[in-house]
Amino acid sequence: MSQERVYQVLSAAPNQFVSGQQLSAQLGITRAAVWKAVESLRRQGYDIEARSGCGYRLRRLSDRLGRREVGAFLGQERDNIYVYDAVDSTNTQCKRLAMDGAADGTVVLAEEQTAGRGRKGRSFQSPRGLGLYLSVLWRPSCEPAKLLPLTALAAVAVSRAVERVTGEQAAIKWPNDLLLRGRKIAGILTEMALEGESGQIDYVVLGIGVNVHHTPADFTEEVASMASSLDAVLGSFVSRPRLAAALMEELDLLRREILWQPERYREAYRQRCVTVGRTVQLLRGDERHVATAVDVDDRFGLVVRCEDGRLETVRSGEVSVRGLYGYV
Repeated sequence: MSQERVYQVLSAAPNQFVSGQQLSAQLGITRAAVWKAVESLRRQGYDIEARSGCGYRLRRLSDRLGRREVGAFLGQERDNIYVYDAVDSTNTQCKRLAMDGAADGTVVLAEEQTAGRGRKGRSFQSPRGLGLYLSVLWRPSCEPAKLLPLTALAAVAVSRAVERVTGEQAAIKWPNDLLLRGRKIAGILTEMALEGESGQIDYVVLGIGVNVHHTPADFTEEVASMASSLDAVLGSFVSRPRLAAALMEELDLLRREILWQPERYREAYRQRCVTVGRTVQLLRGDERHVATAVDVDDRFGLVVRCEDGRLETVRSGEVSVRGLYGYV
């Protein structure tokens, strides 16, 4: 479509004028077709200025999570991206696509989640246009035990993507909460399905939610005490399409090169992990045990020293960290 091609030219030189004559010659369409394409883009919400004698310029790249907008930041074209205005959950929709035969590497993006989910059945607040809500479908050929470190590895991938876009490294609260300056800005939910006969993995869905444009008023009172957003913490505007593209590329790297060599991310995880060296509280049902986090092991389990001096490795469950999320 002409509007897609016009957008590609304008987005390649944001905030710079491109003449109608240049667009016409470069794209092989008439000046009238250029004008119609620009008007169509404007109706979709793009801020395009027209100035006599100068041409057209895109004042700011759109923040929509669309194929066009995300594609402008990707190094290569992808045809396996599904974009929705609203879904119940990107993970749930990704699983529907998986059951319909969607291929390895399929990505689901949404402007809004009406029933976003976090770990242990918690809800993940996902208001329209404020966050990055993304899930990716993988079909690795392996036993479930091979993917034990996946959530921790994904936390490193998200931290790397945030750093690429903002210049600031996101910390990790074991196992997979992403923090910026002590406030939670992202969460990860991993789900998998097994083949009935072989016990091998049929598919795994990795869901990531990042708070980008949220203000304190966008969170419930309980969540606002621990969470924030990239914009609020950094005091500047962060592009959701740019972040989505960076995250997709980091997840591609994780799937292609790191998933089978998790040791390559071990030091990166340890360096980012704010849990190590701090007093923690282990939550097991109704019981609470105080310990000191001393290390992250080779399988990304949290090694703690209990009050009686025993070393124990925690591989699942809830861990509160003194000084974070209100635990004092």
